[in-house]
Amino acid sequence: MSSTRAIKHNPFKAWKFLVIPIIRLSYVFSLFCTMASIYTIIYFAFSSQTHGCPHCHQIIVTQKFTDNNITMGYEKTNISHIMFGIAGSMNTWNKRQNYSELWWKPNITRGFVWLDEKPPNNVTWAKTSPPYKVSGNISRFKYTCWFGLRSTIRLARIVKESFELELENVRWFVMGDDDTVFFTENLVTMLSKYDHNQMYYVGGNSESVEQDVIFSYTMAYGGGGFAISYPLAAQLVRILDACIDRYSSLCYSDQKIQSCLSEIGIPLTKELGFHQVDIKGNSYGFLAAHPLAPLVSLHHLDSIDTLFPNLTQIDSFKNLISAYKTDPGRTLQRSFCYDLRRNWTVSVSWGYTVQLYPSLVTAKQLETAFQTFQTFTNMSNQPFTFDVQPENPDPCGRPIVYFLDRVETVGEGKTLTTYKRYVEDSEKGCGNVNYAPALAILSVNVSASSFNPDLWNKVKFFVIT
Repeated sequence: MSSTRAIKHNPFKAWKFLVIPIIRLSYVFSLFCTMASIYTIIYFAFSSQTHGCPHCHQIIVTQKFTDNNITMGYEKTNISHIMFGIAGSMNTWNKRQNYSELWWKPNITRGFVWLDEKPPNNVTWAKTSPPYKVSGNISRFKYTCWFGLRSTIRLARIVKESFELELENVRWFVMGDDDTVFFTENLVTMLSKYDHNQMYYVGGNSESVEQDVIFSYTMAYGGGGFAISYPLAAQLVRILDACIDRYSSLCYSDQKIQSCLSEIGIPLTKELGFHQVDIKGNSYGFLAAHPLAPLVSLHHLDSIDTLFPNLTQIDSFKNLISAYKTDPGRTLQRSFCYDLRRNWTVSVSWGYTVQLYPSLVTAKQLETAFQTFQTFTNMSNQPFTFDVQPENPDPCGRPIVYFLDRVETVGEGKTLTTYKRYVEDSEKGCGNVNYAPALAILSVNVSASSFNPDLWNKVKFFVIT
């Protein structure tokens, strides 16, 4: 005996059951938002219409708190507890030092860029750069990889040479490259979740499946950065030199480190905020769909197009960092908002971009990255370690895109970011009459309260009834 069941295909009919991380919202144009962040107000230029939030009193809040103050009696982890080991060389430093200077804070951050040789006597080392050390001699080590470079041995030993400097009060050793940009406040927030007295190896994989298949899914990719807790580093340095010889056939330093850590028995703890950026081309779709995690690092900056149109890569990062400095935890976090009067959808990647759809779009579609990029090695369209969707060839099916123009602090604990519309010279417009009102919106203002980093350590559910 069979039966049939009527299926409703309109996903917007069931919003009363929607689970969203919102405490309170104020709406302009009656925007309804599902968000990965807190207290966001969005409004459009060229309008004075405002509406309240008549249903906000119906929000029922249930909370589950997880205590992440792991080690009682210890000071909470801060930037002074982290020692950075930056892999560099004299051949690359002149070109890449600007990337390190974007995030390095003299007299605050601790660590060194490790070079293959001492800078020439006529070179003045910039005070805005990390101080340097020259790596030790590696001629005694075996290296049998037929296509790699022996210098990877030097890079693998940075953690050992950093440890042997015996700096006081180090809880974490964080490795990266000279073209890695770290977002240090978010790095501290992320590492604070873990007990530094235990053995931890924290990092992320490649975004391109081809890279993970060739190298490893269990390895933290060094360009994206990884962190090793002090107790684990203490064990690693005891075996590292002999271990490097045992894995002489492995070509890259991060492979060697992971293999040695596997002998100790410590697996990779994956964090989504580390980004190797193993993609080529336009990174827009990748960055606009950042996962729900604090942004910790970005790498391979010379292998992707500039983050913002009409800016150099360095100026693009300065633009992004201007927002980041205002509100680190909120940077690149996603918010989805719905204007039910106009049937419009707005997607905000805070501090970077806004997408406006003159239609109602599901959250599943909004959270999926547009494939504006290709894989790192083969320059192919797939596969990646996250969901992607092709860009719609129909201009009427694509969002109207806005990029960050400015950011400012307004009042106590609040920010105002402005995003201006961007149109490519070759872009074909949509002739649909329903699209025209949205095209008249030339800028979008986003008002938000400052993000509380402690929210990363809690699980909250907010149910609208």
